Amino acid sequence: LHSAVTRIQVQRPGFNYTFAHICILNNDKTCIVDDIVHVLEELKAARSSNRTNFAITYPITHLKDGREVYNGHQLGGVTVHSKDRVKSAEAIQLTYYLQAINSLNDMVAEKWESIFCDTVELFQKSNRKVKMYPFTSSSLKEDFQKTSRVSERYLITSLVLVVTLAILCCSMQDCVRSKPWLGLLGLLTVTLATLTAAGIINLTGGKYNSTFLGIPFVMLGHGLYGTFEMLSSWRKTREDQHVKERTAAVFADSMLSFSLTTAMYLVTFGIGASPFTNIEAARIFCCNSCIAIFFNYLYVLSFYGSSLVFTGYIENNYQHSIFCRKVPKPEVLQEKPAWYRFLLTAKFSEDTADSEETNTYESHLLVWFLKRYYCDWITNTYVKPFVVLFYLVYISFALMGYLQVSEGSDLSNIVATATRTIEYTTAQQKYFSNYSPVIGFYIYESIEYWNTSVQEDVLEYTKGFVRISWFESYLNYLRKLNISTGLPKKNFTDMLRNSFLKTPQFAHFSEDIIFSKKYNNEVDVVASRMFLVAKTMETKREELYDLLETLRKLSLTSKVKFIVFNPSFVYMDRYASSVGAPLQNSCISALFLLFFSAFLVADSLINVWLTLTVASVEFGVIGFMTLWKVELDCISVLCLIYGINYTIDNCAPLLSTFVLGKEFTRTKWVKNALEVHGVAILQSYLCYIVGLIPLAAVPSNLTRTLFRCLFLIALVTFFHCFAILPVILTFLPPSKKKRKEKKNPENREEIECVEMVDMDSTRVVDQITTV
Repeated sequence: LHSAVTRIQVQRPGFNYTFAHICILNNDKTCIVDDIVHVLEELKAARSSNRTNFAITYPITHLKDGREVYNGHQLGGVTVHSKDRVKSAEAIQLTYYLQAINSLNDMVAEKWESIFCDTVELFQKSNRKVKMYPFTSSSLKEDFQKTSRVSERYLITSLVLVVTLAILCCSMQDCVRSKPWLGLLGLLTVTLATLTAAGIINLTGGKYNSTFLGIPFVMLGHGLYGTFEMLSSWRKTREDQHVKERTAAVFADSMLSFSLTTAMYLVTFGIGASPFTNIEAARIFCCNSCIAIFFNYLYVLSFYGSSLVFTGYIENNYQHSIFCRKVPKPEVLQEKPAWYRFLLTAKFSEDTADSEETNTYESHLLVWFLKRYYCDWITNTYVKPFVVLFYLVYISFALMGYLQVSEGSDLSNIVATATRTIEYTTAQQKYFSNYSPVIGFYIYESIEYWNTSVQEDVLEYTKGFVRISWFESYLNYLRKLNISTGLPKKNFTDMLRNSFLKTPQFAHFSEDIIFSKKYNNEVDVVASRMFLVAKTMETKREELYDLLETLRKLSLTSKVKFIVFNPSFVYMDRYASSVGAPLQNSCISALFLLFFSAFLVADSLINVWLTLTVASVEFGVIGFMTLWKVELDCISVLCLIYGINYTIDNCAPLLSTFVLGKEFTRTKWVKNALEVHGVAILQSYLCYIVGLIPLAAVPSNLTRTLFRCLFLIALVTFFHCFAILPVILTFLPPSKKKRKEKKNPENREEIECVEMVDMDSTRVVDQITTV
């Protein structure tokens, strides 16, 4: 396999590049390869010459030239005899290092990596007994973006399901008052806002990443609820009003709360899009969400509002809600076939007696269900204890999950399944977890290496690690020569340069020491490095992260100035900041919103109840997502931030309607709040859940996390809106006192209605009001 890899050629005009042309070179101008390759070559040579005394030790072994090499991260699944002699190994890890010194070299290296993966896969086909897992510097990026490609057909399925359900949710048997087009146009409003944001991001040079898959669902939850709330307000208006007056009533009733929740979204995601967020993917996600939500607000005011007016005129003219043709009177329909009568079923206002106070929109299935059955059932005295008990069970399980929360730092959580990244990281954690990655320990100042106390300090800082160090080898070298370690400076540098580094077994350490020649020909060591390996389990990410933090704190307080580095630390930092920064930003935005809304809401109890509801929902979501094996990573934290907004979106109208009610009993106002806002919440919830379901089938860990978090947010919020709040509000503040205002016969409103009927029996009513 090694020979096949080194023979790879990248064809360019006039020249064919091989590994030898783009590899990183040693001091002797040969390619740097893993020491395990030299071990295997010596093992092969010993076998061909029938020598049986060649032994490999673990995790440090000796080569034929006397060098000590570390193989803890190159041999995996090792079984040892006595004295660390290797009996067998289940896995070998080979690493190839490429240069990227200019654009041409970088382009050739990128092409070489692509051919490298193909070569390994081709080699796998002819050697099926050995499993091979290639991984390159671009594998993570490619597998991360692969989520978008594998999600396409599932997102199309989701769109079809949401369109179908949105149309059904706005439909009713009455062909005049049914609003199927508004369901479709509401979804079109959300889609236009999302596409506008995507276009602006593209035009401004923004970079696409797979976290953008969550933006349509952010918009779906917020945008559809706003449009359904407007439609619900339309159903509360009187049919004998002019379209303009009905539209004005709709905007007065629904747009204030929609404006406040939109402002909340903009503030929350605006802070996430600010320089305070140090994760580029999260910052671009929040920026895109801000733009989409802003344009959604404008489109709801203009496009959807105009659509509502248009369908209002169709309704007032008694035209069919789908085909827009005039609906004939009932006596004319009696002469038509049954299917024709079914399609054109409508209730004319003159058919209803003046004594009847029945709302014609109550024939809508969801309105009828809530008003006739659910509101009475959920406020029943015998149902309330079971709801409270169920809530206690909910809190118990949420607490159990909350106590087990863990931060996710596994790269496989953000890529599609069945990819090179998943296969490689799984094999690496299975076979190479006995020791941590090799950690570079860099001393970047000139210290007195010849001083005994300095030597003890350096050894103390690296205590507990397996040291692959020129420093320790040099001290052992002096001990073998029976020379004191406390040499004078000149003797130290002379022996270091002329004896130690000239010895074949220590010659490779020459790359780890930087010498500086002064004006008086004195030589000084200005910087050096050594490599450390900790006995830890890489599968336990907390241990690796604690190791990083311990070494960093030590580097700030130690007498010797040093830094530590390993490529895996980049991901540790990334995940630490991906959890900390969004949480910090969400806390800032939450405090700001509470302070800001205190001046806007009519009653401070609304803020209190809203805060408690959000806390209960977020607590439950965190607990249950942990029980569902979802770790706290960048994706889940972004979902939790969105969960705050989603909860306020759905619960704020219910709570404000209840708290601001001044008459009747608590139970009466709970029923009233559910009747007024419950239909819009239920419609948006059903569309949201149906849109999420196809996401569960996408073969990607990123979308799996996205689905589980968003599903839990929607489910727990729905549970609070339709069960917890309606029950708890019936026996907790604010109190509702019955008050009867004295009627003053002199202060009454006289309404004069002028009815004008045209030739087509189209009725237009204008009101002239005098007090």
